[in-house]
Amino acid sequence: MDSRRIAVGCEFVYHAEIPTPTIFQVQPGDEPPVTILEEHHTTTPDTPTGHYTDLYGNRCLRLVLPAGRSTFTYQALVDVPDATEDADENAPELPPDQLPDDVLLYTLPSRYCLPDVLGDEAWSRFGSTPTGYGRVQAICDHVNKHLEFRYGSTTAQSTAYDVNTSGFGVCRDFTHLAITFCRSLNIPARYVFGYLPDIDTNPDPMDFAAWMEVWLGGRWWTFDPRNNRRLTGRIVIGRGRDASDVAMATTFGGPVLESMVVTAHEVHPQEETQ
Repeated sequence: MDSRRIAVGCEFVYHAEIPTPTIFQVQPGDEPPVTILEEHHTTTPDTPTGHYTDLYGNRCLRLVLPAGRSTFTYQALVDVPDATEDADENAPELPPDQLPDDVLLYTLPSRYCLPDVLGDEAWSRFGSTPTGYGRVQAICDHVNKHLEFRYGSTTAQSTAYDVNTSGFGVCRDFTHLAITFCRSLNIPARYVFGYLPDIDTNPDPMDFAAWMEVWLGGRWWTFDPRNNRRLTGRIVIGRGRDASDVAMATTFGGPVLESMVVTAHEVHPQEETQ
């Protein structure tokens, strides 16, 4: 399969009053169909770092931000398939008793995804929709039309119920609401966080992105309630029940984030030789 080369990365600038333990989740998962060609990270001032894999299989990097101003930078070069995500309009839903043990978790409520709260609405809106891939797409269509994308419209405390009521959100909120509707119908759905390069979209400014994967017919399928179409070049950083499991930065203290810059763009051969 043909591939496309993508440069991804991020930079966080913090100011901390005291040394602050921190976990970053910004490294892509090194698994097919994505291939990591090279990657590196730096800290200024120089700070020891450690690595571990969390219970969802996500790569995590830990360090202690020093007191004062510090910068953490991550950069990677990766190859991705030159194709949009797979789709199968005939992929069926499976009843809960036929779901794998490790998939059942993704039918349950979590911090931001509340099927126990929005269950009645989910069943009234989608209960009569033919089951399977098409019903999940109908959920994405509804969420895409119902919510207006607006930076600053939600906070770290906003749940799927909150954004469903307000009608505004960012990509994580679109994803939380769609996941909630899926789980309300006993369809396993999990949160995905990663880089989305400007191949089929023009993110302005470039940022991290969120979408979801839904279990149908014995495998996970990608759905994107915010963009609501299949895209090329998604690079997964992590997966979990919702955004609380895949935070780009977790600080055990209160440092001030002075700036954050994210990059995700295609690298053409002439650029690599310069």
